[in-house]
Amino acid sequence: MKSISSILFVLAVSGAIAQTPVKGFSLTDVAHGTSVALEQFSSARAVVIVFTSNACPYDLYYIDRLKELVLQYADKVPFLLINSHLDPEETPEEMKRTASSWSYSVPYLSDKNQLAMDALDAKRSPEAFLLQHVKGGFVIRYSGALDDSPQESAGVNARYLKDAIDNLLAGKPIESSAVRAAGCSIRKK
Repeated sequence: MKSISSILFVLAVSGAIAQTPVKGFSLTDVAHGTSVALEQFSSARAVVIVFTSNACPYDLYYIDRLKELVLQYADKVPFLLINSHLDPEETPEEMKRTASSWSYSVPYLSDKNQLAMDALDAKRSPEAFLLQHVKGGFVIRYSGALDDSPQESAGVNARYLKDAIDNLLAGKPIESSAVRAAGCSIRKK
């Protein structure tokens, strides 16, 4: 009986995550000095948001894997990188330096007031959110780890974010709507 209750709880939580509406936000792209609002992407079927940092070792492990995803979905799904960390090495000036070294072709957004972090209930970096555009806004369809190997790309067996994107674009159900992210905790204000 206990295992049935556990399964029903997991299904209920997964269903709740897959339908969670997202409050809009507008943040500054440190690389270009422009404002980027979530609503700007309402013509896209989906948006990927990845909370990241300049200094967290886990974020550094994912640089190349994230670049691959950005390139793979460049014409299908926009990516936004968001930094909500408040540590001294996470200032917008340091973010701008980091953005130029990463050479991503996506916005790197400063969230020092933690508006996006609160809107998505982000807790760690790296932590990914796949949002789907629905009437009047966005809902979270996936949240959590990019894959199952936080430290080593050679050890990846499950590509959670990629699978979620592929399934969403194909109109298929997303098997795992939430997978706990490993990484650095984002300290709240």
